[in-house]
Amino acid sequence: MKIAQIAPLYEAVPPRLYGGTERVVAHLANALVDQGHEVTLFASADTQTRARLAPMRAQALRLDPAPLKSDLASHLCMLHEVRRRAHEFDVLHFHVDLLHFPFFEDMAGRTLTTLHGRLDIADLPGAYMRWNQFPLVSISRHQRKPLPFANWLATIPHGLEETPYAFEPNPGGYLAFLGRISPEKRPDRAIEIARRAGLPLKIAAKVDAADASYFAQKIRPLLDDPLVEFIGEIGDADKAAFLGGARALLFPIDWPEPFGLVMIEAMACGTPVIGWRCGSVPEVIEHGVSGLIVEDEAQAVEAVHAIGALDRRRVRQAFERRYSAQAMASAYVEQYARLAGGGALLPQEPQELHEPLYREAA
Repeated sequence: MKIAQIAPLYEAVPPRLYGGTERVVAHLANALVDQGHEVTLFASADTQTRARLAPMRAQALRLDPAPLKSDLASHLCMLHEVRRRAHEFDVLHFHVDLLHFPFFEDMAGRTLTTLHGRLDIADLPGAYMRWNQFPLVSISRHQRKPLPFANWLATIPHGLEETPYAFEPNPGGYLAFLGRISPEKRPDRAIEIARRAGLPLKIAAKVDAADASYFAQKIRPLLDDPLVEFIGEIGDADKAAFLGGARALLFPIDWPEPFGLVMIEAMACGTPVIGWRCGSVPEVIEHGVSGLIVEDEAQAVEAVHAIGALDRRRVRQAFERRYSAQAMASAYVEQYARLAGGGALLPQEPQELHEPLYREAA
């Protein structure tokens, strides 16, 4: 099958440092190539891929040192090129939210759009009603809740290649926080949990310009605690050692997380996750197998002390069973075949992300 993957231009594919969507696209494109498909990846020129690269910008936007740049102009130019070459592909798979909708209305049935972000945002309902002919993929069942009427074709959880994430059976004694310093990610909760549990916390996270004030006013003062080590933003070269060496990953979010890629990155290393019952967390974590789901800081502190009883090999096996890149690619190929066949596209019921569903704590 001839497949176009259209990635955002904000980060390289995969990202040099922090980045979720582009990392998933990288692993999906490679897995599709491994399965024998002809894949063309529209992305920035600093991308590394086994697919055919169609470079759309010399460098990904975020790390481009140019003082002034236009993300809108970059993405419009890319969509123009995809449109020009659309006849070359059986399926066009978009990862740029809904930006492409007005330009591909006459071929919506040959497109698939994976939505990677939160959907509880003003103006989105009207747009997805207006362009309801575009087949959509959600990355969790919870992600769909704000737009239950949308043209959902399937729910496909993210997957990752196994090789970059080495299994670590003998972790260190610290807790890990990986991601962004932002109010919804709640690094302050992670610090308080570590403090109350009496264990070191290592924070590997980027600080966006939009969150600089939050970091300076709310988080930086908390970093004086001797138990807390702020590492900053890290890339793939350091991620496996950081996650694999942790007793547990803290995921104390306070927002409707659509998936939470860092959870399965930790699981790939054998590191269990202590996650808030929020957003997609109850779908991704198998309670008592790949982590523990909590509802407040007191439960989180208890979970820190209990997490050592979980078998790290079972954590890794949960990743291999549910979140491999090959499993993700196979699920997408099934949807591509439905699109390329040209038949009636009836939405599928969202599949359970794990079987059985996580068990409630006694």
